[in-house]
Amino acid sequence: MNSKTLAELALEQGNGILRLAPNWVPRSFCVPGRRIKLHPDDYYSLGGDRGGIDERWFASTTPADNGPKTAPNEGLSFIVFQDGAEFQKILLRDAIGELKKTLLGERLWNNYGRWPMYAKFFDNKGALPHHVHHQAEHAGLVGQNSKHEAYYFPTQLNNHGGDFPYTFFGIEPGTTKDQIRKCLMDFTKGDNKITNFSRAYRLEPGTGWDVPPGVLHAPGSLCTYEPQEASDVFAMYQSLVGDQIIPEEMLWKNSPPDKVGNYDYLIEVLDWEKNVDPNFADNRFMRPKPVRPEKEMEAEGYNERWITYRSDNFSAKELAVRPGQTVTIRDNACYGLIVLQGHGKMGAWDIEAPVLIRYGQLTSDEFFVSEEAARQGVAITNPSQNDPIVMLKHFGPGNPDLK
Repeated sequence: MNSKTLAELALEQGNGILRLAPNWVPRSFCVPGRRIKLHPDDYYSLGGDRGGIDERWFASTTPADNGPKTAPNEGLSFIVFQDGAEFQKILLRDAIGELKKTLLGERLWNNYGRWPMYAKFFDNKGALPHHVHHQAEHAGLVGQNSKHEAYYFPTQLNNHGGDFPYTFFGIEPGTTKDQIRKCLMDFTKGDNKITNFSRAYRLEPGTGWDVPPGVLHAPGSLCTYEPQEASDVFAMYQSLVGDQIIPEEMLWKNSPPDKVGNYDYLIEVLDWEKNVDPNFADNRFMRPKPVRPEKEMEAEGYNERWITYRSDNFSAKELAVRPGQTVTIRDNACYGLIVLQGHGKMGAWDIEAPVLIRYGQLTSDEFFVSEEAARQGVAITNPSQNDPIVMLKHFGPGNPDLK
C-alpha cells in the first residue's frame, strides 16, 4: 500500500508540475461573451438564477464570493491525479497547505504561508459597472484582503470585441469628491452618471493595464486575462450599465454593517490620488516587454515577454515556443499557467489548447509548476510544423526575475 498522500503522488506524477482541472465561475450580473471555449450549451450549466459562466479561474486558492447561492468550492482550483483509468482530485489550496515550501518555495511560503494570487479569464459581452476593489485598510474591516489586479487582452481569445471594447479608468482630474458623492447618493434614481467624471480608453489586443486597489474601473468587453491578488472583494459604484440596473446592495458590498448608508465612507475607499492622476495612462498602461534580448530568444526557438510587470503583488509572462522546437525555460519562482494555442509536451505532460470544453470535462491546458521544477527548467517540445505553443504564466509577489 502506498503511504504517500494524494498531493505527494500528484506532484511526483508530474515531476514537480501539477495538472489542474478547469475552474468555471458564474456571475449573476454578467452576460457571457462566449470566447473562453466553453460549449455553447454550457454557459448556463449552473442555472439561470446563478447567471452565465463568463469567468475561468486559474491556480486559485480563493473562493468566489457570489452571494448566498455560491456553491461549495466555487472558484477553487482542483489538482488532477490519474491512477490508471481513474481520476482523483484534491484542492490546490489543501495541497499547498500540506506541501508548503516544497511547492511554493521557501521565499513565498515563509513570507505568506499561502498562494497569495490567482488569475482568470474574464469574458463579458458588455462592459462591467464602474467599480472598486478595496485597499487593505478597508478590506480588512470585513475580513478580506486587498485586491490589486491587472489586465491583458490575448489575441487568441478576441475574435470579436464584444459590445463595448473600452474601459473607463479612474476619475477625470479636476473632479471633486462632492461630485462623486452626489453620484453615489443618486444610485437608486436610475443612471447615477458616474462615468461622466471618468475617461474611457479603447482596448487593444496584445496589451494590458495595471489597476491598483482603490482605483475605479469599468472593464470593457474584450476577453481579458487577469492576474490579481487573492481576493474577491469589490463594490459597484455605477447604477446603470447599458440597459441593466445594478442592485443597491452591490454599492454597499464589502462595507462593514456600521458603514452602510455612509457615503463619506465610500469616498474614503477610493485612492483619490491614483484615481485623478493626470498621467494615468503613462503610469498604468502596459505593452509587452521581452524578458531577454529578442534575437537571443529567437535563436533558441522561443519568445517570452513580460505582460504584467507594474505590480510587486504578482506578475505574468507570455511564452511562445516556435514550431518544431524543443526549449528549456527556467524561472526562479513557482507559477501557474494556461495554454492558449498549440500542442506538445511539457515535462511529463501532454499539453494542448482545446477548441471546445464541456462543463465538467478535464483538459490538458492548465498546470502549476513548483519552484524547484521552475528552477531546474521546464522542457517544452512543439511537434507542430506550423503552430506555435503559446501559454500565459502567472507568478506570485516579489518575482525575483522581474527587475
